[in-house]
Amino acid sequence: MDLDAVTKQSVLHAKPDGLILQYGTAGFRTKAEHLDHVMFRMGLLAVLRSKQTKSAIGVMVTASHNPEEDNGVKLVDPLGEMLAASWEEHATCLANAEEEHLPRVLVDISEKAAVDLHQDAFVVIGRDTRPSSEKLSQSVIDGVTVLGGQFHDYGLLTTPQLHYMVFCRNSKGQYGKATVEGYYQKLSSAFVELTKQAFCSGDDRRTLRVDCANGIGALKLAEMRHYFSQGLSVQLFNDGTKGKLNHLCGADFVKSHQKPPQGIEMRANERCCSFDGDADRIVYYYHDADGQFHLIDGDKIATLISSFLKELLLEIGDGLSLGVVQTAYANGSSTRYLEEVMKVLFSKAAETKIKQLAKESEDEKRKAAKMLESIIDLFNQTIGDAISDMLVIEAILALKGLTVQQWDALYTDLPNRQLKVKVADRQVISTTDAERQVVKPPGLQEAINDLVKKYRLSRAFVRPSGTEDIVRVYAEADSQENTDSLAYEVSLAVFQLAGGIGERPQRGF
Repeated sequence: MDLDAVTKQSVLHAKPDGLILQYGTAGFRTKAEHLDHVMFRMGLLAVLRSKQTKSAIGVMVTASHNPEEDNGVKLVDPLGEMLAASWEEHATCLANAEEEHLPRVLVDISEKAAVDLHQDAFVVIGRDTRPSSEKLSQSVIDGVTVLGGQFHDYGLLTTPQLHYMVFCRNSKGQYGKATVEGYYQKLSSAFVELTKQAFCSGDDRRTLRVDCANGIGALKLAEMRHYFSQGLSVQLFNDGTKGKLNHLCGADFVKSHQKPPQGIEMRANERCCSFDGDADRIVYYYHDADGQFHLIDGDKIATLISSFLKELLLEIGDGLSLGVVQTAYANGSSTRYLEEVMKVLFSKAAETKIKQLAKESEDEKRKAAKMLESIIDLFNQTIGDAISDMLVIEAILALKGLTVQQWDALYTDLPNRQLKVKVADRQVISTTDAERQVVKPPGLQEAINDLVKKYRLSRAFVRPSGTEDIVRVYAEADSQENTDSLAYEVSLAVFQLAGGIGERPQRGF
């Protein structure tokens, strides 16, 4: 490790005085002008991680659903999964090191992680469409090359595509071809195979309107759609030709504001969906005949997919069971539906015996297992992928003959509201029980408990953001009016007890 070369190159990517950042679930995110040194140093870290794992490591330059002026970076581990928690600590330490301490920190990481510095290193790099992303990607490359690492720069990719590339390279092609074309072919062939039965029965080609958040998803879906055009027509809106990334559009906007994005033409009872800026999130929605907006978020997406999988498993038999994992944000109605109607387990479901089941002799078992394999091929990531999720949803709706209204009617969501409260330091809040209970500051959880008692079918929780000094508030209750009141009151408690800054929370938001 040539530390003199690192020091000389690092001067060209100098750390701003006093800037402290923390690597969270989403990696690093902040204003783009503050990230040059972070990108260079994450290039360094990716080389060390590659040497330690003897595998290709990914670096994605994106800030997902954040405003266009922001940017960020996250590393991707060998199986396409998020960076190991112990290396998140290394990332934070490296990013915050003062210039004179950088060589020592690199040596410390290498020693603590038992990195073989003579091992070859390979890093794959992708970026989103933000104006700052190309230059910041070059800073990553500078970090990789100064430590002698090899790299492949894929240029513009969705975040899930970068995860796919990493996994393909490390599986020596067994998972798929590590090219954009390979990604398109893998997902599209699974979709076509899965929907053969539905489309052979004489159904018209289905149409879906897609809000692409003026982001990378528009470019990639435009390239991909001809692969599955016989079964599904996608009409792209907010495709980046005008409008700012994530501004008044995208999955996060639709979910948070519970209204359609600007820039999309909606007709009564027609399916629409929104991606976020890097195409790793998706929500569905529609207007009914009376013009009422209906949001179909991750809870109902999970319910649709799990109900379909359970039907296939019942056809296959052989004692396989299905489990569902939910986060604290899951709507209470979805939890009750899964537990009481579908009778599913709330634990991780294992992908077992698929290949063996496909070889069974009974026709129905073989057909069901084949469908199950295609579904698994569509679930191509260890993270969320808006494009693959879209294809899974569209395939299941076609096979089951469901309209968007029938899907929505599986159960009725409890009204919910998500708010943000600015605080001086998000680290004053710590949580437990899957982020549903506050441990500190003292008195905040007791205040939330007292507020929840005021409303029927209610619950609320707060958690600190992983990337910025805000606290996220979630509330649900028996009516939207009560939900909004509870969300406001909890936000006010956070502001008062957790060091809120700026404007106090207001009723009516």
